[in-house]
Amino acid sequence: MTESSRPSAADDALDGVSPPPPRPPFDGTTWREIGYLLANFPAGVAAFVVLVVWLVLGIGLSVTVIGLPLLAAGLTACRWYGRLERARARALLGVRVEEPSRLRPRERGFLPWLWMRVKDPVAWRHALFAFVRLPWAVLTFTVVLASLFVGWPALPWVARWLSNADRAMVRGLLSPSDELERRIAELESDRVTVTDTAAADLRRIERDLHDGAQARLVALAMGLGLAKEKLLEGRADASVAAMVDEAHGEVKLALQELRDLARGIHPAILTDRGLGPALASLAGRCTVPATTAVDLDERPAPAIEGIAYFTVSELLQNVSKHSAARRASVEVWRARDRLLIQVVDDGKGGARLDGGSGMAGLAERLGSVDGLFVLDSPAGGPTRVTAELPWRARTEAGTPHRGPGSRGR
Repeated sequence: MTESSRPSAADDALDGVSPPPPRPPFDGTTWREIGYLLANFPAGVAAFVVLVVWLVLGIGLSVTVIGLPLLAAGLTACRWYGRLERARARALLGVRVEEPSRLRPRERGFLPWLWMRVKDPVAWRHALFAFVRLPWAVLTFTVVLASLFVGWPALPWVARWLSNADRAMVRGLLSPSDELERRIAELESDRVTVTDTAAADLRRIERDLHDGAQARLVALAMGLGLAKEKLLEGRADASVAAMVDEAHGEVKLALQELRDLARGIHPAILTDRGLGPALASLAGRCTVPATTAVDLDERPAPAIEGIAYFTVSELLQNVSKHSAARRASVEVWRARDRLLIQVVDDGKGGARLDGGSGMAGLAERLGSVDGLFVLDSPAGGPTRVTAELPWRARTEAGTPHRGPGSRGR
């Protein structure tokens, strides 16, 4: 099982960490480094003066009403300063540093916003960068300026050494603090995906109720009303019996639509019997002959079961609609703390994440719960989709639940 569908975060993190490779003494990169080092002095002095005055005033007046808001404003400015320095380093030094996640208060109101700003670790790290940079900016400006007039042959190597120190400083103080910071950004993105998905599901349920069962029940009520009027007026004839018979048929159709809708929300067979029988039921309704093999010793959390069920459901629908396959298979098993799903068909292949078949939506949904989605579909087939989900076993009074049908083929 590979994770080829995801970009390598390790490769991004290591990009540019080592010193630049050997190059001609005076090339474009060298001149950009010299320009960056000379610009350090005016940029460093301006940042130091503005931020120090702002932060010192905020800290000094923190016992007053305006102190903390002034401090929060200064820390907000620190974030903007960090963004400008990252852009300057990216343009002149080729250092690509990820942007920190945006601040999002958990509660509304001025005080939560104020407290969130004052304790922002990213802004304090940027303020530290401004403090540290001033003496370094004076040193680099002096050394580079002297080399321009006195030590011209050594200037490229001096610029390279000094700019490497700047690169390390930018990565150390202006990048997201650690993996946790990056994880927060991912979770914020995933939260948007989950919210959008939930809203779309609610709209679908509302539309299905309005256009399906509700419309049938309205027609049923009207038909029964007409039959009732005829019976009360003593005009009972064959037409009344036909109306009642039609109403009976509408009731059965409405009940079937409600069952289908309930199955789309959360199927009863999944709740009662587990993934084995639930996926076997899905395979039985697929227009392409499909087999299932579910090998689980216990049941995962209900939310994970539901995601696994609807992932297989959508994949089998794609097999039915787009694959032109003769057969398909579904396998589900557990590997340590991961639930793995593999759906294979012998169809024409050529499926893509951006192909309009819902694959991209599935990948986003799985990613929102820390899952993986890998698609392998060469032209001519076969198509193999592998999905991974966190296990997160359900517990009852601290004991893992072993439901019926958890292991099945």
